[in-house]
Amino acid sequence: MTYKNRLICLLSLIGVLLLAYIGSFIFNYDWSNERSASYVWLDSKAAERTTKISVSSFGQEFEITKRNSNWFIMYDGVEYPARQSRIDDFLRIFTTRSPWPVRASSSSSHEPLGLGDGACRVTVFGDYSVILDLLIGDDDIMGRESFFRKAGQNEVRSGDVSIRAYLSGLITSWYNLRIIPESDGGFADVNNVQRLTVINGDDPDVVQRFTRANRRWDISGISVTSPDTSSIESYIDFILNAEGEDFLDPALAEDISFDYSRIVIEFGNGNIITIRISDFDEVHKRYARVSNSNHTFVIPLWVSFRLFRDADFFEL
Repeated sequence: MTYKNRLICLLSLIGVLLLAYIGSFIFNYDWSNERSASYVWLDSKAAERTTKISVSSFGQEFEITKRNSNWFIMYDGVEYPARQSRIDDFLRIFTTRSPWPVRASSSSSHEPLGLGDGACRVTVFGDYSVILDLLIGDDDIMGRESFFRKAGQNEVRSGDVSIRAYLSGLITSWYNLRIIPESDGGFADVNNVQRLTVINGDDPDVVQRFTRANRRWDISGISVTSPDTSSIESYIDFILNAEGEDFLDPALAEDISFDYSRIVIEFGNGNIITIRISDFDEVHKRYARVSNSNHTFVIPLWVSFRLFRDADFFEL
């Protein structure tokens, strides 16, 4: 090998090693930055001890409290059942380790980023002491991230913009408005229903009864020549999973009669649930009360119509 060729090989080797060195430096720099940006607001084990969450957002204030492993919403002095899955997802924003890069570190940045006195605030209590007190400000100019800082601290980080959906939504988005009092993910099953009795106030002399007889249903009170099992079970399933659109203020419910219509569901384990439904009021709203519950549901118009079916619906 000539001197010239040896020199070319040596220079090539030096070039490869130099590129490898520069590449490793860049990689390590990016990895280091990513590690430094990785952050979690609340340790997941600490979050498991959460007993209360106080939320103040856009002029709306409410508390989420935990009792016997179930979540409830305290709003305007009244306690309502909450959507368990929604609160779990909400807490997951703070307990998931993600890139939360530091965007500012001085108090002068707070007002421009919406983290001043008017910021949204989420305070998490564990064992009745504060374990996270967090302010949430504006979104960035691209709308991809929101700005966060801990109360009493100057450091500002940015991250999960999905929190905006929780803070800007209606209070009803936190409620568990399922009429049959079953927890999220544990709905009553049509296979456990033994009998359904329906009395529609529009025709109170007609009592519809659907009684399970092995793999078919016996129907009384209405004339159905060829009963369609799938239609019957889809109807029962709809009742089991129907939701209201809101809870009615308890003070307003005192003047409402719930004896207009009635739906009685009997389960194989002996449980009986009765839904008592009002007539339409002057603004075309109906209201429902469920046995063993003090809450009054506001029933959407489309749901109120589907709770009652004519005989034709059950024909094959």
